[in-house]
Amino acid sequence: MTVVASDFKRESSATPSVAARFARHESTLLKIAGVVTALGLWQLIVAIGWVSPTVISAPSRIIIAGAKYVSSPQFAIDARTSGLEFLGGFGLAVIFGIVLGFLMGWFRRLENFLDPIVNFLYAAPRIALAPLLILWFGIDIQSKVAIIFLMSVFPIVINTILGVHSVDRDLMDLARSLNASSWQLIRTIIIPSSVPFIVTGMRIGLGVGLIGVVVGEFVAATSGIGYMIAQAASSYEVDQVFVGLIIVGAAGAILTEALRYFETRMARWKVH
Repeated sequence: MTVVASDFKRESSATPSVAARFARHESTLLKIAGVVTALGLWQLIVAIGWVSPTVISAPSRIIIAGAKYVSSPQFAIDARTSGLEFLGGFGLAVIFGIVLGFLMGWFRRLENFLDPIVNFLYAAPRIALAPLLILWFGIDIQSKVAIIFLMSVFPIVINTILGVHSVDRDLMDLARSLNASSWQLIRTIIIPSSVPFIVTGMRIGLGVGLIGVVVGEFVAATSGIGYMIAQAASSYEVDQVFVGLIIVGAAGAILTEALRYFETRMARWKVH
């Protein structure tokens, strides 16, 4: 009898309690609860007539419109168009921004030479250049890539510069005293120390880059998620407008989580 009791006690201690499981997944559960609560209140406000569904729509109507749109052939065309535009513009911004940021952060004279130009362009309303870029590159993908690039690149450049400046100079001097090569300095000290800053710049660039997709397709396009939103707004199809906004927002959330995962992996590499 004693053996059975001890075995039961051992099994029960090995099995996580409900409280332990909740604590482990508390963050995710609270996020889900927050979204569900917000959607429920939204649906309730529309259902009791506080706002008209023709003005702000309702979650149930948006779900129906979204299912219809996603299952249509036009969604594949729009998603492909916007995805290629964003991939081209943001990809170029990441490559150019990191390289230029490293060069400006490492070479003080180059930073002094380019700093006023970078700060001016970063502070300038780059969205206002969209019509001009459309005029230069036409309504094809090139103009939208240029808009997304200009929207995304400067946060990446500035944060990369800050990342290079954050490198511990004493650690650099120690590595040089041990005859570390330039590549070893870059790989083991500069890049790992700069990663959090670079990822922060990429997150900011990601958000404004998605805005660039929508703005570019608002101005001139024949397909794309932004073009769909513009067409739906002009036709007073509020449900469809919300569908487009949710698609863009969901894409941003997924890509942001991917960047966080990348940052975590790089942090582990830094530790090892």
